[in-house]
Amino acid sequence: MLKYSPTAIGTEEEEEEAGLKSKKSFRSQSVVSQNPEAELMLEGDDDAVSLLQEKEIDNLAGPVVLSTPAQLVAPVVVARGTLSITTTEIYFEVLAYSEGLHGKWMFSEIRAVFSRRYLLQSTGLEVFMANRTSVMFNFPDQATVKRVVYSLPRVGVGTSYGLPQARRISMATPRQLFKSSNMTQRWQRREISNFEYLMFLNTIAGRTYNDLNQYPVFPWVLTNYDTEELDLTLPGNFRDLSKPIGALNPKRAAFYAERYETWEEEATPPHHYTTLYSTADTTLGWMLRIEPFTTFFLNANENKFDHPERSFSGIGRSWRNCQRDTADVKELIPEFYYLPEMFVNSNEYELGVRDDGGLVCDVELPVWAKKPEDFVRINRMALESEFVSCQLHQWIDLIFGYKQRGPEAVRGLNVFNFLSYEGAITLDNLDMAQREVMEAQIQACGQIPSQLLIEPHPPRSSAMHLCFLPQSPLMFKDQMQQDVIMVLKFPSNSPVTHVAANTLPHLSIPAAVTVTCSRLFAVNRWHNTVGLRGAPGYSLEQAHHLPIEMDPLIANNSGVNKRQITDLVDQSIQINTHCFVVTADNRYILVCGFWDKSFRVYSTETGKLTQIVFGHWDVVTCLARSESYIGGDCYIVSGSRDATLLLWYWSGRHHIIGDNPNNSDYPAPRAVLTGHDHEVVCVSVCAELGLVISGAKEGPCLVHTITGDLLRALEGPDLCQRPRLISVSSEGHCIICYERGRFCNFSINGKLLAQMEVNDSSRAILLSSDGQNLVTGGDNGVVQVWQACDFKQLYIYPGCDAGIRAMDLSHDQRTLITGMASGSIVAFNIDFNRWHYEHQNRY
Repeated sequence: MLKYSPTAIGTEEEEEEAGLKSKKSFRSQSVVSQNPEAELMLEGDDDAVSLLQEKEIDNLAGPVVLSTPAQLVAPVVVARGTLSITTTEIYFEVLAYSEGLHGKWMFSEIRAVFSRRYLLQSTGLEVFMANRTSVMFNFPDQATVKRVVYSLPRVGVGTSYGLPQARRISMATPRQLFKSSNMTQRWQRREISNFEYLMFLNTIAGRTYNDLNQYPVFPWVLTNYDTEELDLTLPGNFRDLSKPIGALNPKRAAFYAERYETWEEEATPPHHYTTLYSTADTTLGWMLRIEPFTTFFLNANENKFDHPERSFSGIGRSWRNCQRDTADVKELIPEFYYLPEMFVNSNEYELGVRDDGGLVCDVELPVWAKKPEDFVRINRMALESEFVSCQLHQWIDLIFGYKQRGPEAVRGLNVFNFLSYEGAITLDNLDMAQREVMEAQIQACGQIPSQLLIEPHPPRSSAMHLCFLPQSPLMFKDQMQQDVIMVLKFPSNSPVTHVAANTLPHLSIPAAVTVTCSRLFAVNRWHNTVGLRGAPGYSLEQAHHLPIEMDPLIANNSGVNKRQITDLVDQSIQINTHCFVVTADNRYILVCGFWDKSFRVYSTETGKLTQIVFGHWDVVTCLARSESYIGGDCYIVSGSRDATLLLWYWSGRHHIIGDNPNNSDYPAPRAVLTGHDHEVVCVSVCAELGLVISGAKEGPCLVHTITGDLLRALEGPDLCQRPRLISVSSEGHCIICYERGRFCNFSINGKLLAQMEVNDSSRAILLSSDGQNLVTGGDNGVVQVWQACDFKQLYIYPGCDAGIRAMDLSHDQRTLITGMASGSIVAFNIDFNRWHYEHQNRY
């Protein structure tokens, strides 16, 4: 079973992470304190105290700079041992050897460091790695946590949240991270989805996949699981998110209110609920059907499954239980919104027997969902709907905000057992016997997330307001003028075969880099005018600026020698978009197809060759780049006529393939990917999922891990045997375009979800950042937008007078740039929010 990692947050070029999404290796974090906190300093050097500590550490004799007792925290297992840190690695040695619970982690692979709680104590730390895995440790005290943080690389919590990569950021409290991050503003502007925002809140509030008692928590959003059809325009089909799950049923709410008001147990503070909405037991119950949770569940229950009526056997039944049963107030987990496999008994266990003798294997779906994929898709649509968007801030108030505790929690019927709350007890003050009893009670009660804000959470901006902001100060007369922002014609008539829109404003040169069939490239500066429209301070002068400015060396014909790649390619190579990769900072272009079986790196500033990379036994036919990590690091994958792929690491610091500048002539690949029988023609790599998906001239596409393991083949229908284009979302969906306009949508676990055929020879495809929308273009010059899950057509742009050869989206997902066969680029207005709003209710 492939382990996902919930949703990745951030733009395509900046998914430097902190571990989220599922689909996903998760991003979590938390430092704990209920005291009012000072604002987090975002500028300046790291804490001065750290410099002294680092000097002391560096002066220690021997290779180990820090060693401390620690616990390795993993789902259902906590291993005691010794953590040792050198100048380049983390080591953990288990005291009593247990297979799989010892190892080392290289500094060069560390991408984020989060403070964590363990059993409500602020003594944990979680380290996220480049391969999307994470490791969590618990230490004797907070002082040790700080010493460890200041012995690790200066990565902060990653760059996805708009925070500096500083060690003090790793030590910041959840409330400080919430206040200092830009994520709430991005959510309000609808730059990120509800799912992504909830993952962010879970992450900084301390939820983690390494501790089932602190698993990420998501809301129930639908109430109707019994009708043949589900109308997403009816408010009655949606849950009231202003109330906790226990207060939705008026009769049950009255029961809980009376329990609190008539509380007589002096030893325990009054509360409405004896158990929390998220515990280790409920998480195991939800994930019962997939490993490793099946094994975890059996180990915890004497190797037996419960009767299906007492286990998770139906979605509608679970919803009804948490409306009627006074001991059941469960909320959901993220997997309900992206992982259909959790509803299918893939382990072939007999999960109990009904009264009629039939075996219970799969979860009973709502009447309106024909298969798990339908349920997950529609449940996700509901989560992203306007009904949820306009209420979600109220649910956040209950789980993460000002209604989590105190008088507001009492008024909102939202008080739980006191042992669920941060700061409720200090375990160090107890003797060993008392501590063991208290730890067991905390595990049973569940742990409330860290409180992120003590005032109401701001609401999300209206979709109508954002969708229909004027796209230009000019009043356009026809559809073409509304859709097309600009056309830029290069002096060369050579087809524009590659477009890379690295437009983030923090880049030294935000640009749309283009490459033609004749291998003439251009660094066309990007002006962020589209994203400014409707923003405070937006002026008419800015509005008249076009977003793309032609590279002056091309426009003036003054420095074409600095823009021409002259090295000879193999004569049999057909130049296409797969032959090029542009780094996330726009400073280098990687090119393949050379006769000597290499691919090469060129500086976009000078046009000079900076590195030649060998490794294949035949001509390199395609390249792909993953989303970037901190400092511009990313994975590069090369495919070849030798039927193999090689996975490489691009160092953003040294601007080379490999991480050793002293050995840049002979870098070694990170992995060799085999399994194809023919020349590799297309490839996509997703660091968020840790996967590479590739296609050869003939045969199925293959799914490999970034460590080189072949997971599965994606078997298409009979006429889908010649893949040509691949696009993968961090949600775990893979769109493959085959010859003659045939498309398939696969889950990353290999299930064919949808297929279609278009009357066009498609040359370019891409997915929106949330994976919900597919954009296609080809020889007939028409850009089309589709709903990715079922290939429902959302929009057709007016036809262009030339074929489309390449395309990319700006970082804000509001401008589509296409490379044309005529030697032009065309910039289109694109508004996924508008189409989502218009089409979401048509289910």
